[in-house]
Amino acid sequence: MSGVQVDLISKERLEKMTSMEKIRMILDQVKNGVIVVLEKGLTPEEQAKLIEMTMLEIDQEEFVGIEIESYMRERQKPGLLDRLFGRSPFEGRLTMIGPANQLKTIKKEEDLISALISAGN
Repeated sequence: MSGVQVDLISKERLEKMTSMEKIRMILDQVKNGVIVVLEKGLTPEEQAKLIEMTMLEIDQEEFVGIEIESYMRERQKPGLLDRLFGRSPFEGRLTMIGPANQLKTIKKEEDLISALISAGN
């Protein structure tokens, strides 16, 4: 059977994982050609770390990189600790991540992500 595998990962499962566990799981899945959809998106810091780790693992023959789209929402009011530690006032919502050669964002709006998914090479 050929096609594209899409993994939908629940907020509850993500909350049980550390940031590095999430990033490693996502990167391993995407390197295997899986499109990953996270119910609760990554924080801006986690997205930055995912991109950083992706750049270290790019191999033009086997892994060309990732495509990532996410809805971001501003948190209620950033607390004192958020401001002191320089934490982002934004939190991730739904996030879609896939191999750059299979997932192409067609349109992104405030409440819509439209993407084209093609079968792997």
